[in-house]
Amino acid sequence: MGKVLIACEESQEVCKAFRSLGYESYSCDVQDCSGGHPEWHIKGDAVEEAYSGDYSLMIAHPPCTYMSRAGARWMYPKAGELSQDRLEKGLEAKDFFLKLLKAPIKYKAIENPTPLKVIGLPKFTQAIQPYQFGHPYSKRTLLWLIGLPELTYTDIVSDYVPYLPSNTGGKSRGQKATRGAVNTQKEFSTTFSGVAKAMAEQWGHFLNES
Repeated sequence: MGKVLIACEESQEVCKAFRSLGYESYSCDVQDCSGGHPEWHIKGDAVEEAYSGDYSLMIAHPPCTYMSRAGARWMYPKAGELSQDRLEKGLEAKDFFLKLLKAPIKYKAIENPTPLKVIGLPKFTQAIQPYQFGHPYSKRTLLWLIGLPELTYTDIVSDYVPYLPSNTGGKSRGQKATRGAVNTQKEFSTTFSGVAKAMAEQWGHFLNES
């Protein structure tokens, strides 16, 4: 198998999972990496790197802030009223997402949370949860797969809690809200180690057998 690109990843969680199995993988992000291996990190434009022709497999985590359904209360600040500024930013994020999805790489996986319908992303291939890969948390994540098989669950945990807070703005209105296990944007976006391990083992094996 050729080189692996992990686009929009500064944590290097997925990159390191592939490296641990002997694959030549590189993380790429506009930020410096925090995973401890700058020698495996490309600081720059992930789309430009994806179109370089150097990779056989890409796993991408494009920014989701303005596309995610979790941001519905900002997209619709008042009932039936759409925030045009938020929509414009969401459509810019969609354009970036689609450029990665259409990159000239044979095998691709694009990861994102459930998007708002108004953004109009294409239909996803698979939905996964951390508790299906050994973590005691729920955090629905969608995968758009090109040429790759769906991930097989590795370790289903039956006792789990929400990873992210939800409906925090509704708490003041007497609505139900959950705190979640984490509260920072960096924690929100880092790939779970069990999912990263499954990607490296299963998709790495698939490409070696192809």
